[in-house]
Amino acid sequence: MFKRIMVPIDLAHKDKQTRALQCGADLARLYDVPLVYVGVTAETPGSLGHNPAEYSEKLTAFATAEGQARGIAASAHMELSHDPTSDMDDCLLRAIDATGSDLVVMASHIPGLAEYIWPSNGGKVAAHAKVSVMVVRG
Repeated sequence: MFKRIMVPIDLAHKDKQTRALQCGADLARLYDVPLVYVGVTAETPGSLGHNPAEYSEKLTAFATAEGQARGIAASAHMELSHDPTSDMDDCLLRAIDATGSDLVVMASHIPGLAEYIWPSNGGKVAAHAKVSVMVVRG
């Protein structure tokens, strides 16, 4: 049914994405398809690396460990952004095409008042992606 599953990951908050990570891995196993973890970073130094190459190493290590632990074929894809906070949705939409994914499984929080003014990343990706998007809450 699906050819490749994309799971956006925020390495700084991966502990808050366990349900989406599990769901993505379960679907990859069910359909026997590869899963690609997508991370977005800036070219400037940050808590996850001094430069994009360091961030890419951490993202690749995460994908390798997840793939082995969950028994799936997993890879990593990094998107660069001038401002990941404001550019996240566009980066994730670009990554769908760049990775050839036809399903996105992403974590989101329970909507609140702010989502009436600013849509969540999951909401915007689901609204604008040309592929299926599963938003996993909690």
